[in-house]
Amino acid sequence: MKKLIRYITLFLTIASISCDDEFLNHPDQDNITSDNFWKTTQDLELYVNQFYPQLPSWSPGAWNGGIYWSDGNIDNIIHENSTRSGTIVGLNTVETGNGRWNYSTIRSLNIFFANYETVDADFDEYKHFVGEAHFFRAWSYFTLLRTYGGVPWIDKPLLPDSEELEAPRASRSEIATNILADLDKAIEFMASGKNKGGNRLNKECARLLKARVALYEGTWEKYHNGTSFGVSGSDGASFIQIAADASKSLIDNPGGFSINNTGNPGVDYETLFNQADYSSNPEVMLWRRFDLALSIAHNGQRYLPRIGGARGVTKELVDDFLAIDGLPIASSPLYMGDQGLVNVTTNRDPRLSEVIWVPGQLQQTGRGAPDEFFDRAPLEIGGEGGCPTGYMIRKGASTNRDYSHTSGVGVTSSPTFRFAEALLIYAEAKAELGSISQQDVDESINVLRSRAGMPNLNIGSITADPNWAFPSLSPILNEVRRERHVELAVEGYRFDDIMRWSAAEDLVVGKRYKGVYFVQSEFPELTPGTNVLLDTNGYVDPNQNSLPGGFQFDPMRDYLLAVPLDEITLNPALTQNPGWE
Repeated sequence: MKKLIRYITLFLTIASISCDDEFLNHPDQDNITSDNFWKTTQDLELYVNQFYPQLPSWSPGAWNGGIYWSDGNIDNIIHENSTRSGTIVGLNTVETGNGRWNYSTIRSLNIFFANYETVDADFDEYKHFVGEAHFFRAWSYFTLLRTYGGVPWIDKPLLPDSEELEAPRASRSEIATNILADLDKAIEFMASGKNKGGNRLNKECARLLKARVALYEGTWEKYHNGTSFGVSGSDGASFIQIAADASKSLIDNPGGFSINNTGNPGVDYETLFNQADYSSNPEVMLWRRFDLALSIAHNGQRYLPRIGGARGVTKELVDDFLAIDGLPIASSPLYMGDQGLVNVTTNRDPRLSEVIWVPGQLQQTGRGAPDEFFDRAPLEIGGEGGCPTGYMIRKGASTNRDYSHTSGVGVTSSPTFRFAEALLIYAEAKAELGSISQQDVDESINVLRSRAGMPNLNIGSITADPNWAFPSLSPILNEVRRERHVELAVEGYRFDDIMRWSAAEDLVVGKRYKGVYFVQSEFPELTPGTNVLLDTNGYVDPNQNSLPGGFQFDPMRDYLLAVPLDEITLNPALTQNPGWE
């Protein structure tokens, strides 16, 4: 009975913790001692359970669009209040407190590492949970690395007089190396394949995160080389090679995972993002289960199938999708032009009409009510009901009214890790190394294009695109980046990509992202210049008045956040990030 009470007490403590998609705050774990815990394998499992909510997913009870709103801080999505997006607008300040400089999760994980060996069981019985702890420490440090660069590396519980409390910042390459070492342990210890139907981590997720971290750091060091954000003496090639090797290892040893491809280009891609159960989907490596019976649900389906949520996909993202003949829209004779959503999406990569709503698509069905079909985005509506660009987000939307008709009933999930990312990382790493072959492309990008019903990419006959986002780079790098952009559209990857590519100068600074070409007959109640703003070419320009000079991202400062001043006060050994001194 005492053992049961101990488990219930700890479970209720953890369950009461408030969390969001990025961080989990929790109580002082020092109160868990070897006298009352760290006895059984179940103790370890229960302890690491608390770290799962920090992974991207819908947040229970939250009123938001889940991962599908995450790109609202960069060039994929315009928010009605884009002027509040601190980094790209250039509004960040040197704060005396900053919740993102957060070691509480790392501290709790270090307590785990200091105590797990007291469990009375063979290591093989609980090594998976040790692997999970290594994974989550890697995840936490990767969050700090992306936000601040190098930080102090702490790998043990600290006391009030520990000298590590005054440790200087380790270099970002040292932090990345330590993260990869943690992930190697996670790969070694964790079980392979679908674990708990895909609701628990596995070694393939660790391989994927290893490839992601290595690609991030490698391309950061390559493209920030010679700047104050770079790493002296490093061009990132060693990390990029690790990314290539780790992603290829996953491709060759997939643990039962593969691209979800049944031969139906529309359905195969769409159903990756709007299902309640992914236990049988081969592509989704980890996902979060919601359950009405347990009152664990979200409100996301009140937005995506019904209203704009004050967000809209940008023209910049829409224009990056190829025509169905595999050519860029500037070159393809099949492109119908952009005067109206039907023209925009006709003869285009089928993924485009899965990312944005198109007239005639089923929006709502079920519960004995008449079916509803999409007609137009609510460009005329302000506030959370509206869509400021006219391109309304569809990705992640379920048409089932059971998930959206009343408050808090959403039980759809979304992929936390999916196998497609490994293919994209492999292609990019090989292209960055200058060693990509047609076979590499066939094993990666062309697998995704085949699933989408698109022609293969032939690296020997790439059609130049006058609108390439990166004209100074090679054709193959441009096409690899394009494929990443469209395959992972509005899933929350874009901000990190632009930061690691040092691409804000080209894609952010001075920009105002645009919406649809305004067709007056589709919105007869709107008057240009009065209740809809257009640029000189007739495209919706939502931020024309609020951001007349475009986004004021500062390339000499804004690639990293400032180290909080109170942290520097507590630890004078810490140095400030460039541009914030």
